[in-house]
Amino acid sequence: MSMSTQEQSEPGPGQQTGVYVYGIVPGDVKLNSGVYGVGDPPGEVGLVRSGDLAALVSEIDVIKPLGTPDDLHAHEEILDAVLSEAPVLPFRFGAAMSSEDAVVADLLEPNHDEFAAALRQLEGRAEYIVRGRYVEEAILDEILSGNSRAARLRDRIRGADPDATRELRIQLGEIVNNTVVDKREKDTRSLLAEMKDHCAASVPRTATNEMDAAYVAFLIEDDKAGEFERVIQDLSDRWQGRVELTARGPMAPYDFVGTMQDA
Repeated sequence: MSMSTQEQSEPGPGQQTGVYVYGIVPGDVKLNSGVYGVGDPPGEVGLVRSGDLAALVSEIDVIKPLGTPDDLHAHEEILDAVLSEAPVLPFRFGAAMSSEDAVVADLLEPNHDEFAAALRQLEGRAEYIVRGRYVEEAILDEILSGNSRAARLRDRIRGADPDATRELRIQLGEIVNNTVVDKREKDTRSLLAEMKDHCAASVPRTATNEMDAAYVAFLIEDDKAGEFERVIQDLSDRWQGRVELTARGPMAPYDFVGTMQDA
């Protein structure tokens, strides 16, 4: 359901243009004119329709590689904007096909039932990303107060020659890193438990920073957005001074394409 750059339809001999695919929407969606997407120069975004489905597309120059920050931003911005009007099934960045005919024949028609079912499941729902980042000084104090070996290593290192205590610093670093991993797992479970009755689905994301306390995508029903914000604010208040909690959304449900699970 998610196309990658390796799944592109190859252009024909001598072909200079292709069709970039952002995602799938219901066939009755209407787009504003003058919206431009990825590529250099950016192509105008339009629709390729097939029955009750349509693909969000724009023309691209297949000779010029994609992948600039502007391209990534345009891909996400277009999908998120459509979400305010209709359900959208987003594709991963980089999906392209040889022509509009190929979009219909090779994408929309053979995957109709799967795409239609996914759009029904996603209707009235949007993705929100919740991320917690440990306050470094607070979490280090928490680790040291709960681990006597780490506290002793810290005391031996403090004020000592860095070269002479290199091995001790490595040992302390390993303890801190391992403990943060354990705390991250516990705090992620706490976040998921808080959200269990307030979301349609959830997908924990892989931490991308050593101080990440939690990183989870939630699928939220539109009429529960305010409820979601209250739950996150309450948790943020309880974690104040220990974890900085942020929420981002609504956005297209990138994490829930073919991977939905119960919250």
